[in-house]
Amino acid sequence: TLEGLDLKGKMGDNLFPDSVKDFVFDLHDASRRSLIPSEQQGLYSGTFREVTAKYFPNVAWPEPSAIANECDNDALFLALYNELTLRHLQSVKRPSPRDRIEGWHAYSELFDLILQEAPSPGSAGGRETLYLLPEWCFDIMHEFLYQFQGFCQFRTQTYTSAAKASNDGGKAPPNHVQDALDALAQNSDAWAIGSVMRYLRRLVEVGTQGNASATYRFLAYFSSVTLSRLECLCGDYSASVKALDVIYDPDAEPVAVGEDMRSPEELVNGVFPARLSLAYHVGISYLMLRRYKDSARVLGGICLFMQRGFKTGQLRKIPGSEQFNKLYDRMIAILAILTHVCPAPVLDDSIASVVRDKHANNLSKIEAGEEGYEDMFCYACPKFINVAVPDYDVALQPGCPAIPYGQDAYKLQVQHFIGEMACHTSLRKMRSYMSLYTSIEVEKLASFNDMPVSDFEPLLSSYKHKMRQLERGSASSDNAASKAPRGMPTSCDRPGSAMDIHYHVSSGVVHVDEAEKTRRFETFFMKQIQNNQFILQQLDRIKIEL
Repeated sequence: TLEGLDLKGKMGDNLFPDSVKDFVFDLHDASRRSLIPSEQQGLYSGTFREVTAKYFPNVAWPEPSAIANECDNDALFLALYNELTLRHLQSVKRPSPRDRIEGWHAYSELFDLILQEAPSPGSAGGRETLYLLPEWCFDIMHEFLYQFQGFCQFRTQTYTSAAKASNDGGKAPPNHVQDALDALAQNSDAWAIGSVMRYLRRLVEVGTQGNASATYRFLAYFSSVTLSRLECLCGDYSASVKALDVIYDPDAEPVAVGEDMRSPEELVNGVFPARLSLAYHVGISYLMLRRYKDSARVLGGICLFMQRGFKTGQLRKIPGSEQFNKLYDRMIAILAILTHVCPAPVLDDSIASVVRDKHANNLSKIEAGEEGYEDMFCYACPKFINVAVPDYDVALQPGCPAIPYGQDAYKLQVQHFIGEMACHTSLRKMRSYMSLYTSIEVEKLASFNDMPVSDFEPLLSSYKHKMRQLERGSASSDNAASKAPRGMPTSCDRPGSAMDIHYHVSSGVVHVDEAEKTRRFETFFMKQIQNNQFILQQLDRIKIEL
């Protein structure tokens, strides 16, 4: 540890080790002068963690003013340094209300400076003066939304604690709750949903201009991933899917990543945490939009990739890998739900096997008429947020509502999902009987379902309606391991059906035509060839010493 360093990152004598000075100087040079990606990669991914572990494992880095001389008082770099070090501090200590508000001001200053340096529309662009790695850009955007989500939950908890004290005989809230109420009331504009969305949309707008540099394009595409996540957490699932159109724009120019040229989709896929965040939240959005096949393709594709990464150990080398297993299990739970409500097969055999092994008991309970969907969804869904600012004055009045204010958004989404799944119970039973016949009288089929004909006939239409959904045009329905969306914006979505049987009613008789299940031998051989190539690549990486 450093002598003379307090918890706010100040030096008693304004001195710190040469390795800290060298890191700040070199990082400034790599991001603002030389703009060499390989140098910045070593500093950001390696040196920063090494210096942090040696000198600042549980305390703050020096304040920006203390290291300003090492970067010629560069305001934008100081804002980047401030965000990087505050991100570390909030990862090792529980943030106070002031820390959360300070985080908002840090991001506001950073984004304002980035947008100020952005080339204006129609200008030539000029020489690049900023380069940030794709990983760094995503980490900034990911942490920005993570802190916003945490702030929404914090103010909800503060309101609930104050309301609980007020309803307990009109008592005053505890001191720490009162301090939090005062801080929130004095900074009512901190982490406002309008400001958060404005920054994300402005970064997307600026970075998708024709004269945008590589860094601004990185920020734009990762901002769209972050915006998609935000819309999903707020419950606007259509907007969540729509936010990704800039990534899958077929007319988008390739972007330079080091010496390589990549499409926006390849850029996002190259940063695995970004790829994982995109797949998880858009998969949830598709599920809630009743686009079951698209949801299964997205989540099935990323789970298949992760399954292979776990076997080879590649994913364990990525920072933050301890969270990958948890998210993998949550996505497998969503896939268990999807395989139950969407009879059309879209999963790879290996992932389908994992789903059966992990959730066979829950699915058996559902088949027996017991509840099971809610438990799996509550385990697997994201932590939905209520972005509305509570009235803190009401919380201090006796008799105020003491319900968990922020949980209404979460409960609303769960209730919406459970209501949708309740319809599938009778539909699934009806389908199981129809799959046994090529034709059957409506009256007989209604009796099997213990329903009068007058109530059963609308169910026949309802089933087709429930299974009617939009599908991504780029995803082939017979490719079990395809990853959607792929290179296609939402404007290319086409109507489709998730049913594996076709039927129509004529003269009181249901005529059933089961969808033909042809064996695609070429798909089997292609999979085996890919698996063989993957094994050969792994063998080539093994160093053999004779």
